[in-house]
Amino acid sequence: MSAPQDDFEQSRAEKLRRIEELGLDPWGGRFDNHQPIAAVRALPIDLADDQRPKVRAAGRIKLRRTMGKVHFLTLWDWTGEVQVMLGQKQIGDVGWKVAQELDLGDLVGVDGSFGQTKTREPTIFATQLHFLTKSLQPHPDKHSGMQEIEFRLRHRYLDLIYTPETLDRARKRIKIIQTIRRHLDDQGYCEVETPTLHAIAGGAAARPFVTHHNALDIDLFLRIALELPLKRLLVGGVEKVYEIGRVFRNEGIDARHNPEFTMLELYQAYGDYRTMMDLTEGLVVAAVDALGAGRRLPYGEATVDFTPPWQRATYADLFEQYVGVPMADTAAVLKKADAAGFPTSNKHPDVVIQHLFEEHVEDKLVGPVFVYDYPASLCPLTKRKRGQPEIAERFEPFVLGMELGNAYTELNDPVVQEQTFRQQLAGLPADESMARMDEDFVRALRHGMPPAGGLGIGIDRLVMLLTNTQTIRDVILFPLLRPLV
Repeated sequence: MSAPQDDFEQSRAEKLRRIEELGLDPWGGRFDNHQPIAAVRALPIDLADDQRPKVRAAGRIKLRRTMGKVHFLTLWDWTGEVQVMLGQKQIGDVGWKVAQELDLGDLVGVDGSFGQTKTREPTIFATQLHFLTKSLQPHPDKHSGMQEIEFRLRHRYLDLIYTPETLDRARKRIKIIQTIRRHLDDQGYCEVETPTLHAIAGGAAARPFVTHHNALDIDLFLRIALELPLKRLLVGGVEKVYEIGRVFRNEGIDARHNPEFTMLELYQAYGDYRTMMDLTEGLVVAAVDALGAGRRLPYGEATVDFTPPWQRATYADLFEQYVGVPMADTAAVLKKADAAGFPTSNKHPDVVIQHLFEEHVEDKLVGPVFVYDYPASLCPLTKRKRGQPEIAERFEPFVLGMELGNAYTELNDPVVQEQTFRQQLAGLPADESMARMDEDFVRALRHGMPPAGGLGIGIDRLVMLLTNTQTIRDVILFPLLRPLV
């Protein structure tokens, strides 16, 4: 045990020593058959003393009041909290000695009966006290809680205990991911795991993190997408496949971006982007239903109605509606961009179009809405629309201006795929870490990948939306923070 740093830690260390002198292990052990506190709270409280139900509970002390020969604790577990009464006579000599050594943050177990006090407070009347773990660091006071956001982020273990909304979001995130898995499994999809370390950074236009493998003496990249390994599995005959995994992009941090985040990617042989629209709608609605708060959910000051069917609108129609010129009118598009102060020289017209779309359209998309049929040059992995090679069969779902995912009719022509890869890489500097084509992926396509639909959904953004959370760091248990000096 490290040396105490202040008087509070010194006091707790001395209490730990006194617990050991009582012949008890201050780090506890197995404590079977305890009930969740929520289950205890659900029991009747207005029975006669001799009819009170017997209970056993365990948890953390969040509040402690001493009143002579009676102590009152507020005991907390992840299902709720309950008052516990420790009477000197009821818990015996050793139990009462242990009670004197308790601090906020300690973990204890109690046996007793459940009822109510004279003030009708639901209470466990303890007959036995079991010491389970000593907290050597002081905990925040229950009433003052955790006020500083950065402190909460750096001490997420305390944030989960003392900020109910944080634990609630974490549990909702778990439920959302469980629901997604169940929904896909029920539809015949197979969950797989693909490598996190890649020899080539591919599947997205993003800057990777670089690491080095000593034994092989080669640089490797943390994956920026799940896409290309999953498509190789399509070639191999895994016709419905998905992965929920962490991906890494060496880019900025803001309210909607964290360098490490969670993606769902899936592919279905013999489907297309409309197949993926139906699947996306079903996945999200299933997750909404699993939360049990109805299909109209608040987000900030707005309310989002997830009831299907969702709106579907083409990229070109939305562009003309909100930018004011047809997407196909290059001269008018460039004029709009110039007027907005966006430089257009040496830029592909579709890059200009996408900038104007992001600036003038996305924040108008209340949704949920599927925006589909994107400019083809923006989508190198996407099949072109038959008879309209300038359009890619791609969609993105938007809600309140936030893009939640990306979906394609997948490009499975190896010749076109190689051409688009080369066009994509041509504009990158020669020393750019992304300036390498995945030759093996093109080789896999040459062996025949079935026509397919593919979908990627940002899990963190979906959880933000469904839990009314405004920043991504609040739905990630451990967001990246600058180290303390």
